[in-house]
Amino acid sequence: MWEFFADYGLFLIKSVTVLVVIALVIGLAARLRREDLPGLQSGHLEVEALNERYEAEADALRSLVWDDAQWKLEKKARKQRQKDDKKRAKSKDPVPAKPKLFVLQFKGDIAASAVAHLRHEVSALLAVANKDQDEVLLLLESPGGMVHGYGLAASQLVRIREAGLKLTVCVDKVAASGGYLMAAIANRLLAAPFAVVGSIGVVAQIPNVHRLLKRHDVDVELMTAGEYKRTLTVLGENTDAGRQKFQEDLDDTHALFKEFVQQWRTNLDINRVGTGEHWYGTRAIDLGLIDEIKTSDDYLREQAKTADLFALHWRTKTTLGQRLGMAATHSMDQLLLRWWQRSTQTPKY
Repeated sequence: MWEFFADYGLFLIKSVTVLVVIALVIGLAARLRREDLPGLQSGHLEVEALNERYEAEADALRSLVWDDAQWKLEKKARKQRQKDDKKRAKSKDPVPAKPKLFVLQFKGDIAASAVAHLRHEVSALLAVANKDQDEVLLLLESPGGMVHGYGLAASQLVRIREAGLKLTVCVDKVAASGGYLMAAIANRLLAAPFAVVGSIGVVAQIPNVHRLLKRHDVDVELMTAGEYKRTLTVLGENTDAGRQKFQEDLDDTHALFKEFVQQWRTNLDINRVGTGEHWYGTRAIDLGLIDEIKTSDDYLREQAKTADLFALHWRTKTTLGQRLGMAATHSMDQLLLRWWQRSTQTPKY
């Protein structure tokens, strides 16, 4: 009797787990459908002048560590530069406008949901950017995720390249799998010394509880029209033919992944790096996965000396239900990220 209750309890727990996962997937898909449709959600674009922020940060420190005489000299010199700039602007031969660097940020989750904002930011900058002198910088952080989500995110970056604008991507932590799909589009790809890049591969993992259901006399009827409408399922009995077809689909997706990366990084030995492995920045540069070892902080500060920097942020108002959904999605993302880190045996300091 006790064995029956133990088995029944285990079956109940597993069934509830499956139902919770299915509900989360359905909820996530519904949220994605609402966010991904352009124009469905209202929002606005916020623009931050980074040069002013950097100057304000430096001034806060100067006011503390410089003596009064030195600080007064700096203020006087700054006022004089402003006067000189105004005179040049009114003269017949004004100084040419500085090039502009438009800074975007993409922090990817499993569904690449940040593409809902990225598409608006890209559309805005394409309307004003000068392809002859301006540049776009993407601060990218993502361990990858759903193929269609990251495919759409990569397409937004292709829009930048096709418009003739220079695209630079900086990776400080990770751009793996779908994240690297995006990064590969850059004219110039920078990464921190220990940033994780690569993982050019495809993975799918599907639980199957058919034997458990069968042991408890639970039948699952799966009706399809089309030989391969369903290949592998969670509840039904999987077949060798279904597994073979599923593997063929994975292989084809992997081939598309490698072809896309090769299209943008033509000098890359795709057969060498398209194995699903990942590398740190200092190793990735030798393989041609990145172009230079540099953090985004260094690059931004360098560019601020000669260009006007503008950070673009698309903002939307969210309801309580959407915030709860995003919190649930974030929790799922963290679980998947921890699984990815363990499965790739990423060392920890």
